[in-house]
Amino acid sequence: MTSVEWSALKPGTRSHSVKQRQLRETETSPRSWSVAESTRFSAWTPVTNKVSNQKLFQERTTLILHWFDLWTDKQRKHFLQLLFRRCSKSQLKFISDYFMEVVPISRVDFTTVLPRFLSLYILSFLNPIDLCAASQVCWHWRVLAEQDCLWSPKCIRRGWFLPYSPSENEFGAWKKHYVSCAASLDFLTPREAADMYGSLNETVSECEERMERKKEHIIRQTIHEKMMEHKRVALKTRRAWLTNSLSGGISSSSIRKNSSMHPPSFTSTLVQLGEKCRMGISLKMKDHKTQNSTLEETWATSTMKTLSVSLPLNSDIKSSSRLPVHMLLVSSRIPAYEMVLCGALMNVVPLLYDYSGMTLEALLSLIERAVEGRRVQSIGIMTEGSTEEIHLMEGLTITERTVLKPCVREFWEQLSGWVVPASEAGTLDIFTPLAASVAGMELMNKMATLTGLNIRAPTGICTGSYQHILSEWSEHGAFPPLIYLREGPLLSWCRQAEWIEQVLGILRKQLQPQLKLLSQESRSRTLGLFLWDHINLPVFTLKSEDTKVLIEGLVALTKETTDNPLEFLGTYLMNKYSKGAEKTLDPNTFTESSSYRLLHSIPDSTEVPLREEDRREAICRELLRSEKDYIRLLQAVRTVYYIPLRAALDSNRAIISSANLLMLFSPLLDILQANKGFLQDLTEKLEEWSPFQCVGDVFVRFCTKLRAYTNFFNNYPNGIRTIDKCREMLPAFRAFLKRHNRILETRMLSLQELFLSPSLRVEEYVTLLQALMLHTPPQHPDHTHLSSAFNTLLNYRSFVYKLKKCSDLDFKMLEVQRTIKSCPNLQERGRHLITTQDVSLLACINEDIAPSLRIYECVNELGLFLFNDALVISEKRESYMPFTLAVNISYTFLASVALHSLSLSEIMDTKYVQNTFCLKSPTRQWMCATDRQQDKIRWLSVLRSAINAAKHN
Repeated sequence: MTSVEWSALKPGTRSHSVKQRQLRETETSPRSWSVAESTRFSAWTPVTNKVSNQKLFQERTTLILHWFDLWTDKQRKHFLQLLFRRCSKSQLKFISDYFMEVVPISRVDFTTVLPRFLSLYILSFLNPIDLCAASQVCWHWRVLAEQDCLWSPKCIRRGWFLPYSPSENEFGAWKKHYVSCAASLDFLTPREAADMYGSLNETVSECEERMERKKEHIIRQTIHEKMMEHKRVALKTRRAWLTNSLSGGISSSSIRKNSSMHPPSFTSTLVQLGEKCRMGISLKMKDHKTQNSTLEETWATSTMKTLSVSLPLNSDIKSSSRLPVHMLLVSSRIPAYEMVLCGALMNVVPLLYDYSGMTLEALLSLIERAVEGRRVQSIGIMTEGSTEEIHLMEGLTITERTVLKPCVREFWEQLSGWVVPASEAGTLDIFTPLAASVAGMELMNKMATLTGLNIRAPTGICTGSYQHILSEWSEHGAFPPLIYLREGPLLSWCRQAEWIEQVLGILRKQLQPQLKLLSQESRSRTLGLFLWDHINLPVFTLKSEDTKVLIEGLVALTKETTDNPLEFLGTYLMNKYSKGAEKTLDPNTFTESSSYRLLHSIPDSTEVPLREEDRREAICRELLRSEKDYIRLLQAVRTVYYIPLRAALDSNRAIISSANLLMLFSPLLDILQANKGFLQDLTEKLEEWSPFQCVGDVFVRFCTKLRAYTNFFNNYPNGIRTIDKCREMLPAFRAFLKRHNRILETRMLSLQELFLSPSLRVEEYVTLLQALMLHTPPQHPDHTHLSSAFNTLLNYRSFVYKLKKCSDLDFKMLEVQRTIKSCPNLQERGRHLITTQDVSLLACINEDIAPSLRIYECVNELGLFLFNDALVISEKRESYMPFTLAVNISYTFLASVALHSLSLSEIMDTKYVQNTFCLKSPTRQWMCATDRQQDKIRWLSVLRSAINAAKHN
């Protein structure tokens, strides 16, 4: 038996043996068998027989195509992918040629062939309508046609700026903004866009800029004059039972006689008037380019003609003579501003504005409402500042560099539009000592060029809190403060501004419980100020003449019945001193009174102006006098506080520990030692005074000892906290402070208040040095040393300002953290409080009706605390004390929203709701309303600025 037969008999080998048998039979089969029979149900393809090969290929192709028709689209794509992978390069080339023949290259989408940046460059030549049509071709074209790089230039060219920065995944933001602006017809002309967004630093010649300013000034002046004349005519001719609306009066009646339509409003008339003026002026400028000398007359004539046509006024009525109107802007940062407002004259319009959180737009709105269309003779600005800058509002300092910024420049230009021109004595008075330094004089010159008005400011040679207002002003022969304020309140405020600021600050926080105590402190502070300035208490050795004056005062007191005997005695001694101080009082006992000096510090317009040498000597004398007062305060700290505490420590009866004693008084004693040497050098210089005397070298030597001041300022917060801690924990120290605080030897000041004197003295050094440099010519031998000392002290003052700012921010954050109950930790690095606002939370009863007819109800009171990175929303609660007028206000934390995710929308005023706006977060929304429109304008302006800053950061 063969092996094949044997394998066939084995189990499991049947299929294999059958195949082998078939192969063997096929090999041994005769050729006469048909090809169909041999290839049926076989995977073998005949190669030698071409006819059979072709027939079998057609059968299998038909079968595959039949299967291809039955497959899904996904299966077909997969099959083609597998098929193309098996093809050779020549076969793939054949397929490519076939596609090129069927779909020629002229019909291929260029966006699929060209690179992306070339496709976007081609689409950038299309206008917005064609781009919108191209986006409807296919999805690929839509993605390309809505790219921000295509739509942002089209928006910017028309003055449409996106109010936020699109995120990375946001698509088509600029196109949506373009469509929304075009749908609302929010189109700005180049002039309107420049007024709203500012110019892009286009180079304009100085002549064209000056002519543009003159043109706009004449237009504003003429419009304001016609408005005033129209109002006077309307008030004189209106009927007694008619309202003050613009629908009645001569203007409307005359128009109704000629036309049956309703007359245009006064505002629209003024708008048309301005456009006509600008068109007339531009035409005149084209016709008279060479006639520059008569250009202003042409402008005025064309403007008056246009006004006479636009506003039908009675030209025969003459304006009645009246006092010129002045405006005084008072910052809320000024201490005891209530006294300043009460001292305003009858023809002065006082305007108090909030220093914290105010913006230039909101301030202009307040001024516009206060002016009421009138032209004022002058505007005075009473705010904080120094010899080279004006602290107009929080976060905005007007300096020589910032005065030409677009927003600041627009503010001064609009402000000068409400003032009569300089030819009619229109002035702008700044109550900061700008005239005491070179940088301040440069700032005044730039403001004068910008506004076209006369700028006046004090020279600032009087030291003390706000006493520079009583010094000489830049314009000799005039004293501008008396134009706005009465003399009595002005002098009282200047004398008491420093300590009234502290007293009023405490009064505003603790009114009822501490009113009696603060009243006593105020009276004692006034008495201490009088005795400190008039009587040298540390050497209180009265002579016979002095004793006689005091006895006379006590006798006069017994004859009078007065409720305040101390005030009567002080007035009596003051009168005696003013009548015959040189004859009656001993010069070794009584010193020169700063209050008396202030009473006579108002310059007389009849006096001859001082020479430069005399001014320089007066400044040095003021420096010596103020230095003596400053050292007197430091010696009071040493005598009253340090020596008794040191003696108690040496006698083993310590009141405070040695470490606390050294930490509190060691830096201050070092300052006293340094200033004693400075005073001695300064006294020697002034004893041998001459026009060529130098004091700059004394300042240079003093600047080398500023390390003592640095140690004091770095240790100042810890020192104040140490005093408070020892007073709470040590009864002996508490009793010691109670005996020695606010006594006559310390000028009725406490220990913490005496610690403020070094920082105030550094500010006075800078002011006096600036005044010295102003009146010291460059060729003077003292100019070099003065410049070096001034730069050193100026940098040191900046260092003190930074320390004070950081301390104030930390204190504000701590107060807010204590105010808001259940509030998370707010004291994070880089976070600071901007402003706060109390609002009412509203809820709409029915939102299905039209917005103008919706009625809202107040559901709660909220307190909004705005930080530089978040908005904290809290619930406000008020509780009244029984039988008192005191109100307890508390805030409870509700929510906090990051500014970059907060959206703000303003709601139009209706007869049902006013001063409303909506705050939206990703999950909630609050509809809020303020009590006054001024609060809403200020809050929205500040909030928008904070949101934009947070998004850009």
